[in-house]
Amino acid sequence: MTTAFYPGSFDPITNGHMDVLVQALNVSAKVIVAIGVHPGKAPLFSFEERAELIRTSLAEILPQKAAGIDVVSFDNLVVDAARKHGASLLIRGLRDGTDLDYEMQMAGMNRQMAPDIQTVFLPAGTGSRPITATLVRQIAAMGGDVSAFVPAAVLQALQSKRKS
Repeated sequence: MTTAFYPGSFDPITNGHMDVLVQALNVSAKVIVAIGVHPGKAPLFSFEERAELIRTSLAEILPQKAAGIDVVSFDNLVVDAARKHGASLLIRGLRDGTDLDYEMQMAGMNRQMAPDIQTVFLPAGTGSRPITATLVRQIAAMGGDVSAFVPAAVLQALQSKRKS
């Protein structure tokens, strides 16, 4: 069975991330959602919170596919982390041409370091193209409505963070 590796910060997971994750599950029966952990950055949600939000969000929209994902953390090169978890596909979502330019550079570098791992680009749906986790965090912090941009569990978690 082919294993796909979908890396990101997922702080928080958005509907755009979910769109790409669902597509990844159509490409591979097993997807490892890999949360990048950087010691120098202070995320809004802990690794454990992000992992739970990912699992809950997928279970809400695709309960029959929820068993097809694992959530792990990594703090090294994506290709090394993918290899460690036995993945041969690297999943990358694309929103626009800017993403494509950046991701093509990354795919080229990753291919030089790990020719055994194939990068697969999955386009975001038109409704989720403008969504970024950074914008979601900023809008939520200012009391804005982000319900159109995140799964229900994430909305609830963001509202709880704002109240604390």
